[in-house]
Amino acid sequence: MTEKEIRIVTDSTADLPDGYAEENRIAVVPLHINFPKGGSYKDGVDLKARDFYPMLIAAGDAIPKTSTPTKGDFLKTYHQVMEESPDCQILSIHLSGGLSSTISVAESAAREVSPDIYPFDSRNISFGMGLQVQEAIRMLKEGAAMKKIIDHLQLVATHTETMFCLNTLEYLYKGGRIGKVTALFGTILNVKPMIHVKDGIYESFDKVRSQRQAIQKMVDRGMHLLGDRKPTRVGVIHGACEAMADTLKAKAEAAFGRKLDCFGETGAVIGTHTGPGTLGMTVCHL
Repeated sequence: MTEKEIRIVTDSTADLPDGYAEENRIAVVPLHINFPKGGSYKDGVDLKARDFYPMLIAAGDAIPKTSTPTKGDFLKTYHQVMEESPDCQILSIHLSGGLSSTISVAESAAREVSPDIYPFDSRNISFGMGLQVQEAIRMLKEGAAMKKIIDHLQLVATHTETMFCLNTLEYLYKGGRIGKVTALFGTILNVKPMIHVKDGIYESFDKVRSQRQAIQKMVDRGMHLLGDRKPTRVGVIHGACEAMADTLKAKAEAAFGRKLDCFGETGAVIGTHTGPGTLGMTVCHL
């Protein structure tokens, strides 16, 4: 029996390298950003990262709100993919269910469209999810079936760490995710929290006083996770701080003995909560 074609769907928080989705026929469902005084946008479609951060800074206290794709967004995407590739299977890889309802909306839409749509919770964000998309594409090119790909991604999801350092607590406070006292305390002491995604949710694991300290902490943590292995995938993501990200890239490539799989700027949805100056690194340690 001939295997069905498999197509990949993901969402805009995957922070895939420029052109990657188009090259690999990946459908990307955008999340939404709504500025109280500046209109609504589709993440990565009509609002790119390079344009977003100046808008975020200019917004002051009137910071944007983010929202998941609607069920209609997913229905439209799934139908379009199945029209392009009749009788295909769809693997739909999304932002952690512990951080967003995006995956549950995808599951609801999938149930209406076809039993051949398989929503997958990446249990991660940014390139922590994006590298799972890359792994799925790699296996597709090798001829793997859906079950084998999903089994592999479940293993990848439990062996991937995304870590990042916030340059400011201002946007977590403005977004209502931390209290005023915590934000003020961190600002006075010049404390920059280091956070990673653990079991699909954010968890603080350290504090530093400078981005340079954060860079070394991330590289050290990556080396600890890897032991004597090289990473399966590694990426560096930043929010409007490319010079420091270049430093992290150079240190990571030297430490891990390989080139990055992804280097770029995180989009508006994640950037709304983390703010400019955020540095991040993802390591898959299979």
